[in-house]
Amino acid sequence: MRTALLNQRTRRPVQLTRLGFGGAPLGNLYRKVSEDAAQATLQAAFDAGIRFFDTAPQYGLGRSEQRFGVAIKTFGRENIQLSTKVGRLLLDCAPDEVTPEAFVDVPQKRIQFDYSYDGVMRSYEESLTRLGVERADILLIHDVCAFSQGSQEASDARVRELFDQGGYRALDELRSSGEIAAIGAGVNEWQVCEKLLGLADFDGFLLAGRYTLLEQEALDSFLPLCQKRDVGIILGGPYNSGILATGAVEGAKYNYADAPPEILERVRNVEAVCAAHDTPLIAAALQFVLGHPCVKTVVPGAVTPEEIGASVKLLETKIPDAFWSDLQSEGLIRPDAPLPSGTADAS
Repeated sequence: MRTALLNQRTRRPVQLTRLGFGGAPLGNLYRKVSEDAAQATLQAAFDAGIRFFDTAPQYGLGRSEQRFGVAIKTFGRENIQLSTKVGRLLLDCAPDEVTPEAFVDVPQKRIQFDYSYDGVMRSYEESLTRLGVERADILLIHDVCAFSQGSQEASDARVRELFDQGGYRALDELRSSGEIAAIGAGVNEWQVCEKLLGLADFDGFLLAGRYTLLEQEALDSFLPLCQKRDVGIILGGPYNSGILATGAVEGAKYNYADAPPEILERVRNVEAVCAAHDTPLIAAALQFVLGHPCVKTVVPGAVTPEEIGASVKLLETKIPDAFWSDLQSEGLIRPDAPLPSGTADAS
């Protein structure tokens, strides 16, 4: 079953598969992935029916985009929907100036944030070169949130730069010309998405980890606003950096750090309900986010073909309705959270 983001200007749909492919791990996030393994994983995703692929210049300082480009030659550009991001330029530099962030074995580049008109256009053109394509389908402003910028003040400054220096104008021109089918932002916080919606027309947002089995604060105002304006959500980080996949084990990660005691306890309580209904925690986490009508696709990361196959099976896992109602009655998910019905598949 395909879902769609709507272009807010033309109302034309951008078709997406329910399961997407997130390209950060193939940029060598935390550990090196061989070229053969990367291409095998991308091919496995395509073979499983996944047709939405998301990447960014940041992911391995261009390595993820380059790997996507190799795979796209095999897939056929017309057979997929492709998104990438703007906001970081990759500049040649000396070896001691490389800014790998969380990526390893990266090209000799340093990152320069730039949300201006020229910065957006340059970033997009350089991404097209690395991807080996003539256009992307979705273009996302990357990491203008406080989490990524280091403070609320820095986030506010980046949003001002986006509008005062023409970055949004560049995105809107690309959309209006038909070069891009949809525009949005890829961030780690829903609050900045809500702020952006108050400033201009966006078609969708890639939101990482802020609507999950553990977090539903976005239901207060942001997701209702998205419903009202037909704005779609690409949901990244459905496992909150790991704990909703691993469970409350020693060293479990939550939001890129060791899970605090209160999160460990909450996950243990969810796991108890999972056990009572013979439901894998990881399957519940993946299917829960797709219960909200604004969530058009979910993009868990993968670095092996086996992980792709596992994600497909998780979407097909039958979860009883009583499981969700028990989570609500025990206060483990909000009573106003939309619940999944039946099972989904990758397409």
